Amino acid sequence: MDRPVRIALDAMGGDFGPSVVAPAAAAFLNRQPNAVFLMFGDQKQIEPYLTANPILAAATTIRHTDFAIGMADKPSKALRAGRRTSSMWMAIEAVKKGEADCAVSAGNTGVLMAMSKVCLGTMAQVDRPALAAIWPTLRGRSIVLDVGATIGANAQRFVDLAIMGSAMARSLFSLERPTVGLLNVGVEVIEGAEEIKAASHLLQDLDSPTLKYRGFVKGDDIGKGTVDVVVTEGFTGNIALKTAEGTQKQIAALLREGRGHSLIAKLGFIIARNAFLEFKARMTPRESSGALLLGLDGVVFKSHGGASADVFSGAIGIAHDIARHGLLEEIRDRMSESWEEHAVALEGGGQASIATVISADGVTDSKFTPI
Repeated sequence: MDRPVRIALDAMGGDFGPSVVAPAAAAFLNRQPNAVFLMFGDQKQIEPYLTANPILAAATTIRHTDFAIGMADKPSKALRAGRRTSSMWMAIEAVKKGEADCAVSAGNTGVLMAMSKVCLGTMAQVDRPALAAIWPTLRGRSIVLDVGATIGANAQRFVDLAIMGSAMARSLFSLERPTVGLLNVGVEVIEGAEEIKAASHLLQDLDSPTLKYRGFVKGDDIGKGTVDVVVTEGFTGNIALKTAEGTQKQIAALLREGRGHSLIAKLGFIIARNAFLEFKARMTPRESSGALLLGLDGVVFKSHGGASADVFSGAIGIAHDIARHGLLEEIRDRMSESWEEHAVALEGGGQASIATVISADGVTDSKFTPI
C-alpha cells in the first residue's frame, strides 16, 4: 500500500477512553508516521490531546459523537441504542464505507463482535468470527483462538477454527504448513470432552497441505510454542489469556519487589538491567496487545479494555500492518483454499460418517467474554 494507512479509532472505548487512545496514536506515529487517523468520540474530550501534539493533530480527523458503548452493555441493547450513533459503530462503519482500512477498539468485546458482524458481515464459509490472539512463546509467536468470541463449540466449529487460525498463521508468519493443536486436558486420545475428541478425528482425516494437525496440546504447550496454532473455544481461551496476563503481572511485581529488598539486590538489578529489560520486552511484546476479529469482511482489532497507551499503541500497530500488507485478502484466499480441501475430504469420507462425530446440538447462543 503506497498511500498512508487510514485507521479508525473508537476513542471512547475501553476503561480510559481518549486519555489512552490519543497518546497511543501519538506513540504509534512516532514509530510509523505513514498513517492517518479517524477518531470517533466526544470532540471536547479528544481535542486537548491534539492541541498538545501538533503532529498527532495533523494526522487526525475527529468525527464527533457523544454516544459511547459502556463496558457492561449487553450486545442486543447496544445494537438497538448505539447502532449508527456510537463511537464504536462509527469506527467500524468507516471500514465498511472504505473511509478507513482498519478499526481498533478497546471497548466492550461482545458489542464489538456483534456490531462488526452486523456492519461488515463475514467471509464466505464463516458463520461466527473468532478472537485470534498473537501469543508470545519460547519459539517465537503462535496464534491462539478463540480467546473470547463464542462460549462453547461443537466438533465442526473446532475444525473451522483450525482452518481460520492456520490461514492467519500462514499469512502473518509466512508459514507454508502451520502446525495445529487442539487445547485439551491431556494429550491421550481418550482424554477430553466428546466434542474435542470428535474434532480431533476430523482433523486427523483432513490430511491438508495447508495445515499439519499435531493432536492434543496442554495448557503449558501454549507458552512453549509447541504448535503454530492453538485451537480452543472462547471460554477456555479467555481463561488461558487472562491467566497468562495475570502471571506476567505477578512476575513483574515480584521482580520489582525483590530488587528493593537489599543493597545487594539493587546492585544486582543495576548490573542485570539490560537482561531485565529484554525479559520485560519478551513478556509484554506489542504484537500481543489484543486480538483480531478473524472471519470478518474487514479488519477490526480488539485491544484490552484496561489497556495502557503502550499496549493500545501495539494494537494500532498490528491493525496497521494487517491492512498495509493486504493480509486480510491473503487470509481470505487461504481460508477459501483450506475449506475447499476440507469439502473434498468430507466428500471422500461420506457425509454419514461425519454426522456420527459432529454433535447435533451445536451452540445456540453466542456469548462473549471480555479481553
